[in-house]
Amino acid sequence: MANCQMIHLRPWLASTLVLYMLLQNGGAISPDGEALLSFKNSIVGSDTVLSFWRPEDPDPCGWRGVTCDRITKRVVYLSLKDRRLSGPISADLGKLDRLRILALYNNNFYGNIPSDLGNCTELQGLYLQGNYLSGVIPNELGNLSQLQYLDVSSNSLSGSIPQSLGKLSKLVNFNVSNNFLMGPIPSEGSLTKFPDSSFAGNKGLCGKQINEACKNDNGPSNNSSGPLSALGQGGKKKYPARLLVSAFATIGALLLVALMCFWGCFLYKKFGRNESSSIAMDVSGGASIVMFHGDLPYSSKDIIKKLETLTEEHVIGCGGFGTVYKLAMDDGSEFALKRIVKMNEGFDRFFERELEILGSIKHRHLVNLRGYCNSPTSKLLIYDYLPGGSLDEVLHERSEQLDWDARLNIIVGAAKGLAYLHHDCSPRIIHRDIKSSNILLDGNLESRVSEQQEIVDPHCEGLQAESLDALLSVAIRCVSSSPEDRPTMHRVVQLLESDVMTPCPSEFYDSNSE
Repeated sequence: MANCQMIHLRPWLASTLVLYMLLQNGGAISPDGEALLSFKNSIVGSDTVLSFWRPEDPDPCGWRGVTCDRITKRVVYLSLKDRRLSGPISADLGKLDRLRILALYNNNFYGNIPSDLGNCTELQGLYLQGNYLSGVIPNELGNLSQLQYLDVSSNSLSGSIPQSLGKLSKLVNFNVSNNFLMGPIPSEGSLTKFPDSSFAGNKGLCGKQINEACKNDNGPSNNSSGPLSALGQGGKKKYPARLLVSAFATIGALLLVALMCFWGCFLYKKFGRNESSSIAMDVSGGASIVMFHGDLPYSSKDIIKKLETLTEEHVIGCGGFGTVYKLAMDDGSEFALKRIVKMNEGFDRFFERELEILGSIKHRHLVNLRGYCNSPTSKLLIYDYLPGGSLDEVLHERSEQLDWDARLNIIVGAAKGLAYLHHDCSPRIIHRDIKSSNILLDGNLESRVSEQQEIVDPHCEGLQAESLDALLSVAIRCVSSSPEDRPTMHRVVQLLESDVMTPCPSEFYDSNSE
């Protein structure tokens, strides 16, 4: 009888043990899942795109963009490309030590590349291109001995290329183009086999891969020069003092620039003739012309000859970064010339990279940068001249007033220019200084992006109440406290044309360059 009872009890006991184990483990999320949730929490507005990444779900293998090994259930593939994700890349991704592919390209990630990614020793593909990543390329990436594909192009990375990357013997694709990298390219190891296109768009690089001889430089070695390098190498726990010093140094530099701008404008007003004569001195000291659009019928000699004739009578403005002149050619064509004094070699290289990006843009609602004159002491930027002046001047310094339709036309034009910068440029461009003085107008009062007492101007004629309500609704959404609730610039243009303007959207909007 006892044996019979034992026979019946054994299946029941086994079932109970299995059920107990399931209950114990059912609510516990795996370490890989915890790392992914930490990554999600660092992303702005992640609740929309990564809404299915929840701590209540203990199995991350079913989450969007995540692929796991069938046997071990470890995360081996993370792909979130083209998702418009914004925020820093969490260092906790380095805990995914079985990860083989990490694809986060064409998003809006910013900050440093985490050095902890060097712990993902099974990584075969690292795709971070098309973001806003800054700082240096971590030395720790040289630990990824299985890496075959490394693409960090079209970011804002600085410093030099780590020598450790030359040890990656399995690399078949390598791309660091369109950054702000400087210094020699490692001349030994796997990086010697890649073409110059892998390094293009980095004015400060040198090496045999790009046929650019390196000058003898006794300066600091890789990833150890300047505040950006300190930020790139040191985390919060490792270099807190450096981070603090860098932050104060940045604030101090900004205050110094503001003081210099004020003092420069004051000196110009008092000694304007000395300023104008310095342009002639700049050009006469040896200058070269760099043109971005080959549609100007002038030789470099013709342009330099005209620059030498500029005086204080040609000054049309004193901006935050330099004095602006009006340049008239012999055939009657007019251009705006902005003079920017060089600070140091590092700034010069950084600035040339910025000019290359801006010079590649051509759009109806963006001021066209035609080229620049490079002299030993300054850069003279050549823009299209817009006779309408700035929106700030029209609103506050002129007797004639803009009616409601003209103002709406200016608003939509500025929105289209910003939408093009945000969504159609590669890398994407954030203006960061939109104000009425940086919105220029052509002769037809059409706006182009350059650099409250009452809701409505009492002098504005033709106001439409419905249109104003719709416009304010768009404005309120743009300043929402929740980033995920703010519309993109493409969406802003759609709202302006469908709700604020006439019922029929304008026919000339095209986000592509003209």
